[in-house]
Amino acid sequence: MTENELVVYHIVTRNKMRVGQIIDFSENQKNTLYHFFFEKEQLNSKGEDFVQIFQNQYTNEGVNLTKEDAEVGLKYLDQTTRAIRETIVEMVRLEEYPNYPSRLSCLYATKSLEDALKWADLFNSYNRQVLQLVKLRVDGKTFEGDASFLPKEDGISFAKKIEQAREYWQGNVISGLPEMLVDGKIEVVEILEEYE
Repeated sequence: MTENELVVYHIVTRNKMRVGQIIDFSENQKNTLYHFFFEKEQLNSKGEDFVQIFQNQYTNEGVNLTKEDAEVGLKYLDQTTRAIRETIVEMVRLEEYPNYPSRLSCLYATKSLEDALKWADLFNSYNRQVLQLVKLRVDGKTFEGDASFLPKEDGISFAKKIEQAREYWQGNVISGLPEMLVDGKIEVVEILEEYE
């Protein structure tokens, strides 16, 4: 973690960036990850969430979900398990590593170009559209970690997930998924690659 200005790399997947653009996380603004996992609702065409769908189906002598309702349920489960993961990771950060950037109020970057390209390949393998590879100048806090240490999206106990979060925040970078969380004032200094 540093308090000095540095240059990092970022894979853009939502909205294209432009040279000179400033992204400012100095006031704990929430990032896209926060908005997606904590604010998005999964509803069917009738406006029902999965809990309502399941309760309505279950009370009618068994469970007989439509394809749409099953898809809403799967999306809800995926989003909820990721929100739980991020809540646990944030809880551990606040308690044990309060000087590190929050995963919910940061930009995700890498220290090296090679690591950024690994993330681009990973995103492409999940059909997540990669728009750009950019170089950023950061004036803020950073944390270097290994995304493979994040709590898994599974049914293990919260106690075990808390231990996984502690391991993540120890900052060990030993696998192929190094990431850097950056906050503060971030400037796009160069567009290295345009994809499409």
